[in-house]
Amino acid sequence: MAQPLTMIGAKPAPQETQSCWSCGTMRAVHFCEACGKVQPPAPVDYFAFFGLPRKLNLDAAALEKDFYQLSRKLHPDLNSQAGTQEQEWSLQQSSLLNDAHRILKDPIKRTQYLVKLEGVELEEQSKTATEQARSSGEAKKQIVPPDLLEEVFELNVQLEELRMQKKIGEDDPALIEEIGRQKLELEGKRDALLHELQGHWKMWDGMIQREQNGQPVSEEERKYLRDKMVDVLNRRNYIRNLVRDVSEVLEN
Repeated sequence: MAQPLTMIGAKPAPQETQSCWSCGTMRAVHFCEACGKVQPPAPVDYFAFFGLPRKLNLDAAALEKDFYQLSRKLHPDLNSQAGTQEQEWSLQQSSLLNDAHRILKDPIKRTQYLVKLEGVELEEQSKTATEQARSSGEAKKQIVPPDLLEEVFELNVQLEELRMQKKIGEDDPALIEEIGRQKLELEGKRDALLHELQGHWKMWDGMIQREQNGQPVSEEERKYLRDKMVDVLNRRNYIRNLVRDVSEVLEN
């Protein structure tokens, strides 16, 4: 039996939410097209909220269009005259909409969210790690990519030297120039890792497309591609944070 379609991009609605709670009509996922009533939120991930497969190359313009169309239907201010329960659903749906849009519109956040759905929470995103660091008073540990060990060690020595110089008002122009040069190199590495990640997106989306076409995909392939993206994300996040630290020292 064909699934009912939403009004947003004609995407399939979950089977358990086919009928409107108010009028019983076949409805869109988030609201009823017949009577306009907001529906209770379905327990779905952010991709499914927009009726999207878990692919990483998204049509940004279509996402924005869907977002604003749903905003006009779900915003709490537009449902202020509804009953208490429907107002609560409107608030929940609107909150989910904003969160889903915020994550999915950003390619890196979208990738981080996907690997989390696939069972890997990056250390940087781990609330447990953050809370432990705060309670102990220690900085949250990050693993230095092996290929950067020597470079990062030397850079940290130089940053500490520059911090001490700034404290006593004796900046060394040559040291500042050298640190600035290394910052540019790190930014280049960060951009190269984004390009590498984009290659993995293409492979992941191809795998998902095969699944949609009814072709079997092994758990080994799925895990292999997931772990490749996790590795690139961890390295890119580390370099991004390092660039941020360098910028703070140079600008202060």
